[in-house]
Amino acid sequence: MSRRGSLNLSEMSHVDVAGMLKKTDVILLPMGSLEKHGAHLPLGTDTFTTIKVVERAAELAQVIYTPITVVGYSPHHMGQINTGSGTLTFSSETYRRVVYDLAKSLIYHGFNKLVFVTHHGSNSKVIDPVLRTLRYETGCFVCWYKTPTEREYSILGDIIEGPPEETPGWHAGEVETSTVLAYDETLVDMEQAVQDRTHAPAFMGEKFSKKDGSGFVNFMGAENTWVPMEHHDRYHWQSFPWNQRERTEVF
Repeated sequence: MSRRGSLNLSEMSHVDVAGMLKKTDVILLPMGSLEKHGAHLPLGTDTFTTIKVVERAAELAQVIYTPITVVGYSPHHMGQINTGSGTLTFSSETYRRVVYDLAKSLIYHGFNKLVFVTHHGSNSKVIDPVLRTLRYETGCFVCWYKTPTEREYSILGDIIEGPPEETPGWHAGEVETSTVLAYDETLVDMEQAVQDRTHAPAFMGEKFSKKDGSGFVNFMGAENTWVPMEHHDRYHWQSFPWNQRERTEVF
């Protein structure tokens, strides 16, 4: 019995891959994350969205995709004790090394056009140096594609129901809840959902404000200041008192 056809690298033999390389040197690399998304959504929300986007794109383009890398760069979601339970994160150094090693493995075998894909915005914060290194060292085409969600959800603008002040495209909001429902509705518990809006951290004072969950804050009408905030700094529903032991910063 012959093996069923697949574009998932893990389900192919090295002979299958070599055959595909005769047709195209493009490959998709899905990059997920495992982090808190509110009480009503699973930790793998970004991972599920990313892999479904990649699977459909690969089928349309007839290109191979790698198995998804589940852990991403999420130190800001670790949270205070008991508020980020289950979140896993690489350090920035480790994450860049993972990206580099995955790419070099594929380049070695002949893939020369690498498209990394992620739904988790913070994965994009730390990768420019490694993408440039790959390009300068190998001459390959390498790019980093972020799905059109969160701040870039305009592609869905005509079907979004929430008003702008509810930042419907942001973390664990209308868009991400919808994507997980589409992926597997049994993973969503809407009874645990609560309404919330992002805000500038209290320690910054009244002159600062925020309209969504990005790292930028608004000061005197200008949104040009980036602050390395923790996720619980800007959302009420994830703000809890410190527990019995102090958190140790390791990332």
